[in-house]
Amino acid sequence: MWTHKAWQGRFLAHPLPAHERLRHYAGWCTAVEGNTTFYATPTRDTVASWAQQTDDDFRFVLKLPKTVTHERRLTHADEPLRAFLDAIEPLGPRAHALWIQLPGSFAPADVPVLARFLRTLPADHRYAVEVRHPAFFDDPRAVRLLEDALATVAAEWIPFDTTAFFRSPPSSDAERDAWVKKPRVPLRTAALTDRPVVRYLGRDDTARTVEGWRHWVDVTAGWLREGRSPTVFVHTPDNADAPLLARRFHDEVRARVPELEPLPQPIPVEPLTLF
Repeated sequence: MWTHKAWQGRFLAHPLPAHERLRHYAGWCTAVEGNTTFYATPTRDTVASWAQQTDDDFRFVLKLPKTVTHERRLTHADEPLRAFLDAIEPLGPRAHALWIQLPGSFAPADVPVLARFLRTLPADHRYAVEVRHPAFFDDPRAVRLLEDALATVAAEWIPFDTTAFFRSPPSSDAERDAWVKKPRVPLRTAALTDRPVVRYLGRDDTARTVEGWRHWVDVTAGWLREGRSPTVFVHTPDNADAPLLARRFHDEVRARVPELEPLPQPIPVEPLTLF
């Protein structure tokens, strides 16, 4: 997302060479979703550039390639998985969690496949799983089955909260596009580990986005008081204001938990002058 056109010249200086864009994004937010890794595994040189542009405590939540999760459905995927793990090695501690997003057709009956897959993964990474099949939200037995599988390797369950988005019909092209693409699943706010990850989708209207995240401010503040270290990603359908919204969310949580570290100061979009 650090190359998002809507941010260039507004949140990020423009033009910027490719090897500087992430560094400027990291002045706004201290974590990023690695969604592009779902479509193609980057080269080690590219990943090394990401490491060079970020501090050791910057958080990458990187999605496993779709070859592994969707095409091979976690079976016979050793080769693409090995290539992915090798490619991201330069990130070191910045690889906060590897994100296993499963297709909507991945049902409770498939949980044993997930459990076997998780047990084969290297223990030097942490893992977080996102499921979209309705049964994982409606059937208590399916919930327990998945939570038990995740617990064996201390993996987290990522909730993707779209409840605020689907509360009323879309009113923009971006919202209409998201309306047919994003999953409709019930709200889940339970954390399984000390490093929960949340994905929240609001609306293009800022007031409605902020209203929809109120419960997450409460939940996140509670997690912090419990000693957990959550990562929260704030989205809107067009993502035009996402960095600003993420900082606003952080400020609201920090108002509840003052000991939370402030976010960094963004790199100025325009050079500073004396006048």
